[in-house]
Amino acid sequence: MSGTDFTFRQALDEVSASSSGGAPFLISYGITFIITGILANIFPRETSALFVMFQGGAALPAAFWLEKRLGTARMSPDNPLTNLSMYLAISQALAIPFLIVVYNIDPGQIPVVMAGLGGVHFLPYAWLHRTKIYVIVGILISLGAFGLVLILQTAAYANILFFVGIIYLIAAPFVFRHSKAIIAK
Repeated sequence: MSGTDFTFRQALDEVSASSSGGAPFLISYGITFIITGILANIFPRETSALFVMFQGGAALPAAFWLEKRLGTARMSPDNPLTNLSMYLAISQALAIPFLIVVYNIDPGQIPVVMAGLGGVHFLPYAWLHRTKIYVIVGILISLGAFGLVLILQTAAYANILFFVGIIYLIAAPFVFRHSKAIIAK
């Protein structure tokens, strides 16, 4: 299919079909957040904060593998939304310098900052996949992590990691089901 043959709806449908609505990423990152929550109870804060910051090194390849297994179709190279999808996916990488600054000031704040960045990162996916699920997830993890810091203060560290992981894992089947409903139309 050439780029001029795509309707906007077809392009959006193909993005959701190829990525299963982002469910593989929610699953992979949900698991790595829970693992880093466990590691936060084993390793010193400075070490576990590094695990949290760079968990994508494990989660991203796992998400791509799972995406190939769950996705119903591959995205065409001439899909006009290919670049937008890629830019949205890699946008969080631009936060690494900010995370390094936070780490140097207080490694204990890395989980709440990661949750906030994740919340911001999810909002455009609500539009891309045509679901408010990502708005809900973004608000929940951002405000929930902030609330945990206010209530638990320094004890919030591992709890935020578990909280974010659980929210991602709860959201995954909903976005997966939503992507399948879009494709079925």
